[in-house]
Amino acid sequence: VPCEDVCPVKAISKDAEGVEHIDKEKCIYCGKCMQACPYGAIMERSKIIDIHKSISNPKKKIVAIPAPAIYGQFNATPGQVLAAIKQIGFDDVIEVALGAEITAANEAKELEEKMQEGQAFMTTSCCPAYTGWVDKHAPMLKPYVSETRSPMVYAARYAKEKYPDAEVVFIGPCLAKRHEADSVDEVDYVMSFEELVAYDIDVANCSEKELNHEVTKYGRGFAQAGGVQAAVVNAIGDKYSNIHIEGLDKKNQALLKSMAKKPDAQFVEVMACNGGCINGPCSLAPLTLAKRQIKKVLE
Repeated sequence: VPCEDVCPVKAISKDAEGVEHIDKEKCIYCGKCMQACPYGAIMERSKIIDIHKSISNPKKKIVAIPAPAIYGQFNATPGQVLAAIKQIGFDDVIEVALGAEITAANEAKELEEKMQEGQAFMTTSCCPAYTGWVDKHAPMLKPYVSETRSPMVYAARYAKEKYPDAEVVFIGPCLAKRHEADSVDEVDYVMSFEELVAYDIDVANCSEKELNHEVTKYGRGFAQAGGVQAAVVNAIGDKYSNIHIEGLDKKNQALLKSMAKKPDAQFVEVMACNGGCINGPCSLAPLTLAKRQIKKVLE
């Protein structure tokens, strides 16, 4: 399949010589082209050398904040996964699922307020590829997108408050997070799941790192499609109609745009990747396996 046909927003085109170019004005950094390219010609901007220098510097403090989707990538407990990441040389590992708990609480409160004000509906805001799509391709939806920050942002703020002098590294499956992180002072670096396993971590044989008891299955459930929806419903009940949309194909783009005139529900979760973050462009496990492994974590 040609790269230009894979891109959901037609940001890739060929010039007269057959060379493909990405239009940054249209690109939403969903990573579909990177996943599909059989030649590996489309790459993300890596900061792995800078991260490794910081980890290796005993004078520096560095904290990892892994996305909940990490638990779909390994056949291991959350405690084992966090312990394996810490063994790389991080001073601490803080779950982004803790930030997800804050996102869910804030989004639930915001939904209540918007509904009381008479707004027709509200969509989630934690997927940067989706919010990028709204900014560049569906401005009619801007008034309906939540103003709540993503779990990455809240987790990074927590890390900076706990360790003011530390560098914070978000670890995730998402290409768009690199671009979100550029606008966030609290996140110093982004590492992909693919870069993480370059450290040859032995998750299965790690002992358990103690988990933060403030984190529930709803925070960790942000990793899969429907997870944000479930967390918000858990917070305020199902008094408002709600749906989740996964993937930004033509059909879903048209559906979302139509909601500006006639919404299908009052609360709408939107994820750019089919299956949610566990199927991000930098994921390790195939979706069927990731679903099975995240399900075990959430039971």
